[in-house]
Amino acid sequence: MQLVFASNNKHKLAEIQAMIGAHFELKTLHEIGCNQELPETTDTIEGNASQKANFVNKHFQLNCFADDTGLEIEALGGAPGVHSAYYAGPERDNEKNIDKVLLQLKDANNRNAHFKTIISLILEKQEFLFEGIVEGTILHERKGSKGFGYDAIFMPLGSQLSFAEMDAAEKNKISHRAIAFKKLARYLKSIQV
Repeated sequence: MQLVFASNNKHKLAEIQAMIGAHFELKTLHEIGCNQELPETTDTIEGNASQKANFVNKHFQLNCFADDTGLEIEALGGAPGVHSAYYAGPERDNEKNIDKVLLQLKDANNRNAHFKTIISLILEKQEFLFEGIVEGTILHERKGSKGFGYDAIFMPLGSQLSFAEMDAAEKNKISHRAIAFKKLARYLKSIQV
């Protein structure tokens, strides 16, 4: 069965393909001829994942899944949340986003936060949602140079390293995205005939 991953990230595609096995053939947006920017205009992470998957399904009539991720910080009332990528402005600058969070938390004792990934799967016109959450804390300064986004200031519970100090394999064992994709893979394997 063919399944579209609403992304053009080949690395993520290969990782998911390995998880779900040969029964499903994954395609990128580029491979199905979808070259437009997918809409992300809702006010929730769940809503954006669903909006992207439904857009692909509606316009290309293909089974597909899309993901969306955000960092939710307790002391900021769940911000940056759905606005994580462009928290400091429309240019989506990771360093400015981190600077804004560190400034806002400058005097905060509560530095609890979590990363959340939601995957929306549209299969035969039915939608299924899969969630991955990793709890942690926001550091007082950047640590590490690997990863992307807020990885340099996020330390998952039970670890002494920020996400940016971990190599990809180590991070992928515990990350929010890995948790959500494992749930998706488990579901897809369960419906194979």
